[in-house]
Parts: sequence; C-alpha cells; structure tokens
Amino acid sequence: MVYSYVQQSANRSPLHYGWVIVFTGTLCILACLGFGRFALGMLLPSMAQTLKLTYSQMGFISTANFVGYLISVLISGFLAMRIGARKLIFIALVLVGASMILVSRANDFGTVLVLYLLTGIGSGAANVPVMGLVSHWFASTIRGRAAGFIVIGSGFAIIISGKLIPFINRVEGAEGWRVSWLILGCSVLVIAFVGALLLRNDPKEKGLEPLGSADTAAFYSRIINVMKTNIYRKRVIYHLGIIYFLFGYTYVIYATFIVTTLVKERGFSETLAGDFWSWVGILSLVSGPVFGTLSDKLGRKTGLLVVFFLQALSYLLVASGLPGAFLYLSIGFYGIVAWSIPSIMAAAVGDYVGAQRAGQAFGFVTFIFGFGQIIGPAVAGVLAEKTGSFSGSFSMAAAFAGAAILLTAFLRKPESAHEGESPLKPT
Repeated sequence: MVYSYVQQSANRSPLHYGWVIVFTGTLCILACLGFGRFALGMLLPSMAQTLKLTYSQMGFISTANFVGYLISVLISGFLAMRIGARKLIFIALVLVGASMILVSRANDFGTVLVLYLLTGIGSGAANVPVMGLVSHWFASTIRGRAAGFIVIGSGFAIIISGKLIPFINRVEGAEGWRVSWLILGCSVLVIAFVGALLLRNDPKEKGLEPLGSADTAAFYSRIINVMKTNIYRKRVIYHLGIIYFLFGYTYVIYATFIVTTLVKERGFSETLAGDFWSWVGILSLVSGPVFGTLSDKLGRKTGLLVVFFLQALSYLLVASGLPGAFLYLSIGFYGIVAWSIPSIMAAAVGDYVGAQRAGQAFGFVTFIFGFGQIIGPAVAGVLAEKTGSFSGSFSMAAAFAGAAILLTAFLRKPESAHEGESPLKPT
C-alpha cells in the first residue's frame, strides 16, 4: 500500500526523476569524456612545446587514453551489474580526476602516457554505465532523445576548454597547460560527488516506471528477464560494433589533431584555434538531442546514415587545404553531429536486446569502438610525421566514414520493439 502510494505520487510529479538522471549523466559525460578526453586537443600544442613532443608522441598520448578506455569497457558492463552503475561511476570519476591532477605535474612523455592511460580507464568505466542507465529509465520511444541530451556534456566541455585553456596560457605562459590540467581534474572530482548524490540505478529505487510508454516498457522488461538474452549470439551487435569502430577511428583523429593542424599548419593563433574548437562545442549541444530524436522518429539506420555523411564531408574539407571559409564549414559539419553516434548507438542496443541487457551490450560495442579510438590517432600521428602534414590523415578519416555509410546501409531493423521479444501484446 505504501509503495503503491509513493509510486502514484511520484508518477504525478511534473518532472520525472529520469530527467534528473539525464542532467546528472550530462555532468558525468562532461567530466569523463569532455574534460578527460576532448580537452586534450587544446592542451597538446602547449604541452608539445614544453615537453618537446613529436607528432607521433602526440598521437600515442591520445592512443594511451583509448587503450585505458578499451580495458575498462571490456569489464565495465559486468561491474555495473555487480556493484551498481552509481557506485561504479563514482569510483571511475575519482580515478579520472586524480590522474588528470597528476598529469599537471608530469615532466616527460612517459609519465604523461601512463597517467593518461589511467584517465582512459576511468573514462570508460564511467561512460558505459552512464549510457546504460538510459535504457533503465526511458522506454524505447524516447530513449534516443534522452541519450542525446546526456552526450552533449562533451560539447559543454569543449566550449569551456576552448575558452579557458588559451586564457590560462596567456596568464601563466608556457606552463599554463599544467594549471589547466589541475583545474579540470579538480572539477571532475566535484562532479563525482554530485553523481554519487543524484544518480540512481533503477526507477524502482524512486518508486517509478521508465518514462515513456510505461505500459509496454514494463512488459518488455519482464520478457527480457525471462529470456535472459545472450547478446554475444546476436550478429547485429557485431554489425553495430563494426560501425561504432569506424566512428571511433575517424572522429578521434579530428578531435585530437584539428587544433594542432590549425596552429601548426594553418598559422592560427592558439586563441583563434580555441575559438574554432569552442564553436564545435556550441554546435555539438544540439547534436545528441536532435539526431537522437531523429533516430526515434525515422529509425536508427537513417540517423546513422545522415551523421556519417556529414562527418565524411567535414574530414574532406580539412584534408583539401581549401581556404578558411571551408574550415568553418568543416567545423560546422563536425560540430552539428559530434555526439550523435553515441546517443543513437546507446538507443539502438536497447532496441535490439532490451533494457536489462542494454548496459552489457553497449559495453561490448563500446569495446569494439575502443579499438578504433586506439588505432586512429596513432596511425594519423605516424602518417603526419612521415608526410609533414595531417592532410593524409583527414583523407583517411573520410574514407573510413564512407565505409561506415556502406555498412549502415545493410543494418536491419529490430524484429519487434526489442529483437526477439514475444509478439504477444502487453497485458
């Protein structure tokens, strides 16, 4: 009786607690991916100058982060099921913040490499359970929209880093990058405690049902529990994983090296390059919600096709060496779809395997995606080292995005609201 009353009262609330999960998830993504990963592109030029880094070493630093990310996503889905997403996210964010603070004291390439590996481990261990919460708190009909709002945390981080880091460098000089790492790391620690306070693993902890088509969502969750879906026997999960791999390989080349390309090859000041990078962040704020919602309405396949097409154009425009106006177009195309793929992918795995296995499935495809993130910056850095330019690296990224378009074209739809679920109607 008491539980029923609490549930009914909570359901009458004008704000479903799922949106608190989204807000907190956005902060967590801002911390683990935004500050932990996407600030690196702004920091690399000044770090390279102080630590005497080559193009190859810059690429390997980024790769180290993704090696750590890959290690963590391999087990983070299982850890989230064992200890709970909330606790895992807190531990992971503490690791991210602490390792970033220690990077601020590093004096050589090797130390940065090891510490940024730890940052990557924390980033993956936070990101996977955060995105997995979407399938617990939201029904399939609005899952893409919810995931889209969460992933824009990285966009806010890019805006902040694009403005903050050049300012700190102007004030502090050559060692300003150390202060930036320290400030960003401390910010991550604060967000870790906010997440521990606000996140919840399941709607039942608040006496709620998932937001959306609650009647069907509850039914499908029961079906999935009975079926105990084995995600590793589903070929579509491997198909999604390969598509996600290609995204990981290509987007990270742009994120890691666009600022360096603008400063070293196009003669931009660090402040102007930071303004460009901030515009990526500003535009990216609409990428997750818009394309997540688009995938809800038109299907995950259509959403992926549009995003990869715009990304391929973005990479080609940088590679072409065309005048500055085309760089604005490149920034625009990249920014407007920047976080679309993760939001669509998080929703898609829930569509195919159901809410109860979504975290595990997203962890698995993110593991495959991680290989792309590892290989992409390393290959791009070595290629730029040999050719003296990142033009070939961006051309390679465009070709891989084209391959993703072809693979997406052959992606099949779920057989029902969740693949393999009973065709019976909910009662």
